[in-house]
Amino acid sequence: MKSVKEIPAAKAASKAAASQPAARGYQRWMPTVMVVIFAGWVLGGLRPAPSKSPFDIADFGKLPVVMNGRVQPMDSVARNTLLLMRSKSTLAVEPEGEMSDMAKMFKTKRVPAIDWLLGVMTHPDAAEKQKIFRVDHPEVKSLLKLSENEKHFSFEQMRPQFPELMKEAQRISGLEEDAVTTPFEKGVMRIATALTTFNRMKNSLQPEDAKDFGAEVSLFEKTLPDGLIAAQKSQAKEEFKEEDLALLSQFFKRFGLLEEAAAILVVPPADPANKDGWANIGQSLKESVRTGEVSPAVRAYSKMAAAYANDKPTEFNIALADYRNNYLKGRFDRELRKGRDEAFFNVFEPFIKAVSVYLVAFLFACAYWVTLTPWLRVAAVRLTVLALIIHTFGLGFRMYLEGRPPVTSLYSSALFVGWGCVWLCLILERIFKNCIPVLVATVAGFVTLIIAHNLALDGDTLKLLQAVLDTNIWLATHVTVITLGYSSMFVAGLLAIIYVLLGFFTRNLHADHRKNLTRMVYGITCFATLFSFVGTVLGGIWADQSWGRFWGWDPKENGALMIVIWCAVVLHARWGGMIRERGLMAMALFGNVVTSFSWWGVNMLGVGLHSYGFMDGAFKWLSAFIVSQLALIAITLLPPGFWRSLKADAKSRAEVKDAEALAAAQKLRPQT
Repeated sequence: MKSVKEIPAAKAASKAAASQPAARGYQRWMPTVMVVIFAGWVLGGLRPAPSKSPFDIADFGKLPVVMNGRVQPMDSVARNTLLLMRSKSTLAVEPEGEMSDMAKMFKTKRVPAIDWLLGVMTHPDAAEKQKIFRVDHPEVKSLLKLSENEKHFSFEQMRPQFPELMKEAQRISGLEEDAVTTPFEKGVMRIATALTTFNRMKNSLQPEDAKDFGAEVSLFEKTLPDGLIAAQKSQAKEEFKEEDLALLSQFFKRFGLLEEAAAILVVPPADPANKDGWANIGQSLKESVRTGEVSPAVRAYSKMAAAYANDKPTEFNIALADYRNNYLKGRFDRELRKGRDEAFFNVFEPFIKAVSVYLVAFLFACAYWVTLTPWLRVAAVRLTVLALIIHTFGLGFRMYLEGRPPVTSLYSSALFVGWGCVWLCLILERIFKNCIPVLVATVAGFVTLIIAHNLALDGDTLKLLQAVLDTNIWLATHVTVITLGYSSMFVAGLLAIIYVLLGFFTRNLHADHRKNLTRMVYGITCFATLFSFVGTVLGGIWADQSWGRFWGWDPKENGALMIVIWCAVVLHARWGGMIRERGLMAMALFGNVVTSFSWWGVNMLGVGLHSYGFMDGAFKWLSAFIVSQLALIAITLLPPGFWRSLKADAKSRAEVKDAEALAAAQKLRPQT
């Protein structure tokens, strides 16, 4: 048995060894190698893979258009439309059977969204056969007479029941605003919106029955002067050529139908200063009857549509380059830059890359706790920093694209909460150097980005702001500060989860670790109290300026107040000596419940001025999270005898006491 002096010395040596930044040999450079590998992978995404298509699809995807009230690239329109229909931004094409036309057209099994959208707009017959619509609700499947064993269906399969579906959708649309809709009714509205959008996309570049829209527009342009002369003479009751007027009337009627059907505003205004002057193809062609001139944008798009439909890549690329370089450039430079930058952001996908790096860093942090090998901790820290850099780049680029502060919706709040958690954890790791904060950081970064990814499945994440948020000064103050409060509370709660899992299920939570975790949770709770309180007060000032009252007991306001009150309760219980280590952890775990309800739960109530972020699918996940936290709290309250780490420490203390008693007895033994 070791002497009493040897035991603390061994612990000190072990602690010193674990705190070393790297060991000898390969362990010195392994963390750097791992970071370089993943940094190279991330930087490789800055240069998109070359397209196999002879058509310049990438540049077509950068063309600026207007949809949902904002300028965006055609690539974003394609991705958001496919997400609405299939919940994915790429399409898997079946190479055989009824999909053979689509597969032959794309020449690939994995189709990017922009390729798919071009196919819909120029090959509608083939696109209608593609199974792109996801239908999950069994009653919706029954209404549409679809197979219960499948989840993806084509427009062609649903066409026979389309009138019945729209009839049901109109009934649901007529319900009162505060009426509670069932999952079936929400499923009907979702698929009705998807089918309507698909129909409109088929007519966004040309009429879906067009054979050669470029030739059709050229014919219209040639006959337009004679038709206008005939129309003027007809009004003046003079002689005119009836065939000229009849042809103009025929074109006008056809373009009127296109105006009603088209979803995308692709034609820029004649005056670049007129930001609201964007039009769809049909609107622009009808306007040509008044002005006597066809927009160059219409000519370009009609040529591109005809060239793509007839498999003429050279003509497509020439029309695209001419439109971009000779019409848009110099007149719509800001829109061109916006389209190019957002298309790059879509392809680069920084948050997806950050998720991958967070996951690898998490594995390294877990490996460190299993082996206590120093270089694993260093690698975990550096990879977490790399992931945070990617995460920060993504947030900054979104702010640049939106021209707004970082939090404008539930989606962006998930991104920002995760970012704040990682920052706080890295600060803690800098202080304590025990890899526990890194473990929390990777979990927080990974989970919040996964939540954001699922929120993005509804479509456009850069859409126009809700009216309640459309004030930049308060977005930059109240919303950002209160979201940092959320981040702080979740960090404290995640640290408490680590405490419970390591302390109850393993013997690895030694006294020093428990002490450090307690200090971390206490410090972060103080930080959360400050930001939650300041953020709530700033929200009241915003409400006073926007709605004429500082406080209205709105559910979201009550949720923010709950966080402030709970933080105050935790701190007073700690200061008053009513709780110790495990009590603090139990209260931090309940802080997760309070914060998640304030962040998500109040939106699900469907009432109040802040209920703009409702999501059906989030309810079950929120409920599961709350149940898990209550279960952990129950574990925390169990007696120490149930905790493996506490039992191990008690045994160690008993051994130390025995060693001390033995040493004392030896000193008292008489010398012989």
